[in-house]
Amino acid sequence: MQPHDRDAAIPRPMYRLTARRALCPLLALAAIAAAVLLLAACGGASPSKGTLILYNGQHEQTTDALVAGFEKTTGINVEVRNDDEDTLADEIVTEGSNSPADVIYTENSPALEYLQSKGLLAPVAASTLARTPSRWNSPQGDWVGVSARVSVLIYNPSLISAGQLPTKVSELADPKYNGKLAFAAGETDFQPIVTSYARTYGQAAALKWLEGIKADAGSHVYPDNETIADEVNRGAVAFGVVNQYYWYRMRAELGASGVHSKIAYFAPHDPGYVLDISGAGILESSTHKTAAQRFLAFLLSKQGQEIIAHSISFEYPIDDGVNTVAPETPFDQLQPNPITIPQLGDGSTAIALLREAGLL
Repeated sequence: MQPHDRDAAIPRPMYRLTARRALCPLLALAAIAAAVLLLAACGGASPSKGTLILYNGQHEQTTDALVAGFEKTTGINVEVRNDDEDTLADEIVTEGSNSPADVIYTENSPALEYLQSKGLLAPVAASTLARTPSRWNSPQGDWVGVSARVSVLIYNPSLISAGQLPTKVSELADPKYNGKLAFAAGETDFQPIVTSYARTYGQAAALKWLEGIKADAGSHVYPDNETIADEVNRGAVAFGVVNQYYWYRMRAELGASGVHSKIAYFAPHDPGYVLDISGAGILESSTHKTAAQRFLAFLLSKQGQEIIAHSISFEYPIDDGVNTVAPETPFDQLQPNPITIPQLGDGSTAIALLREAGLL
C-alpha cells in the first residue's frame, strides 16, 4: 500500500484497520432470507459478458445481499474484494489505469473524495445522481451517496448516568472524564469528527482537544468501534464514541438481555454530531462502465434501498421513502452538524492532526 500523496506534508496513514467481524450465523441467515424475500418478484436478464469487479469497503453481509440482488435482477456477475476503504483507495492509486476494479463501495465519503481528487473516478449517470439528495453526492458527480450513519455516545448506565455524559464533543477533553472515555483513533469513522472539530474551532484547538481526549482515554484507545461497543457494554469503560449502528448490531447479536449499554446523541448541530455518508463510484479505468453504472443505479433503486433497510448493518437508507427495520431515530429527525461533503474532504487534515497527537 502506498501513502496518499495529495499533500506531501500530510501523508495518508500507512496502517490497516481491524477487519469487521462477521455477525453470528443466525443473523447472517436472517439477512440472506430477507434478501431472498425481497428478490422473489424480480426477473433475471440474460448474463452479460465479463465480470464486474467490486472493491468493497462496506460491511460484507450487506454488500453480499446487494450483490445477490443485482446479479439476480441483471444477470451480471460480480466479483467482490473486501478490505478497509483506505486500503482499497491506496491500492487503486497504486494500480492506476491498470486497476482491475470497476466499482468501489465505501463506508465514508473521504476515500471517494480522495480518489476523485486524483481523477480516478468516472462521472455517475445523471439519472442515478438524481435519486439521492445532491448534498449527499459528490459535488462533481463522480460518486453517489448510498446510505448514512451518525456518530453517538455509547454508555453503560451502571458506570455513568445520562445526565453525566458530555453534550458537546469539546467536553470529551474535560479531565473529569479521565479513565471513563473510549474512542478508536484509527477508525475512518472517527476522522470526520476530527475534521468537523477542526473546521469549527481551528486546527490548533483540534490538536489540543485530541491531546486532551488521548489523556482522558488512557488505555481505552481501541482499534475499532466493535471493541468500544463490547468494552462499554461489559462495563470495562464508562462511555465511548461510535456510529449508531454498532449498538444496534450488538443488540441484534446479543439479544436485549445481553445489552447493558445505551446510546445518546450530542447536542443538535454540535461538531461531534456528524452524519457520515457511505457511497460508491466507478473507476475511470473500468472496462465495464455500462454494467458499473447499472450497479450504482441498483444501489439507489427501491429494491437496493430495501435490502439496506432490512440488512444487519443498521445503516440509514438514503431514500426517504425507505425506513430501517430497527427502531432507530428517524433519519429526518437527526440534527447533525451541517458540515458538507466537500468540507469533510479527503480526511488528510484529520489524519495529520491524529498523527501529530501521537494517535496514529
